[in-house]
Amino acid sequence: MTAQARSPEQVRLPSLSAVYRVRAGVEIKEFFRQREAVVFTLLFPVLLLVALGAGLNYRIGSGVSFPQYFMAGVITAGIVGASLQNLAISIAGERSDGTLKHLAGTPLPKNAYFVGKVAQVLAVTVVTLVLLLAAGLVIFRIDLPSGGQWLTFAWVAILGAAACTLLGIVVSTLARNSRSASATVTPIALALEFISGVFIPFDRFPHWVQVVASIFPVRWLAQGLRSVFLPHALVSREPAGSWELGRVALVLLAWCVVGLLLAVRTFRWQDRDAG
Repeated sequence: MTAQARSPEQVRLPSLSAVYRVRAGVEIKEFFRQREAVVFTLLFPVLLLVALGAGLNYRIGSGVSFPQYFMAGVITAGIVGASLQNLAISIAGERSDGTLKHLAGTPLPKNAYFVGKVAQVLAVTVVTLVLLLAAGLVIFRIDLPSGGQWLTFAWVAILGAAACTLLGIVVSTLARNSRSASATVTPIALALEFISGVFIPFDRFPHWVQVVASIFPVRWLAQGLRSVFLPHALVSREPAGSWELGRVALVLLAWCVVGLLLAVRTFRWQDRDAG
């Protein structure tokens, strides 16, 4: 019996889980085939750690070296780069070149596209974290998390990546086309990192800057990671005098909900400039 003669009951469509797996594989392969994206997203945080760690290798206080202190910040930058920044630029490019419009017109479930993007972010985040931890350990002999700190590290990184991924989907709509994507997204990501204590100790910012930073998930991601890499003696430098891990979890979870609602409401499958 030929394929044309088959009845609809005899045509077996792939399961939704199979579609998700295929789409995830496509997104991951697409990322690692883009040399510029791989270098900037994966290697830039490592180069940043090595350059600043070597150039600013002094003691912060309580016997903590700058590379040890900076680990939380550079890991935050790595997660933001893999989720918010890279994802927003990628989606804007696919919207501009017609990829999204084409996918929207195929039988592919629209949510499979987002599942693939989330899988890509997860894979890139894991690779980034492994590279940064390895570089920190081998080059600067930083103290890695121990015992229950690994659990804290895991849930803070996962919730932070999820919140920043959804924020990246929202931010992607701000770019009018692929040409303006990098110029639109990169300053937003860098500004959030800067005011969130990624590059400068958070307690050195004026109170009003700390308040603005507290609205966004990057600040709480960085604070949660500081609780993992810094000794308890430095908790006094936090605005509340505590790591506030419960609040970190609540804010990141809230951003996952808010980000999802904003992403559903604002996402577009083609450029604003499209006719």
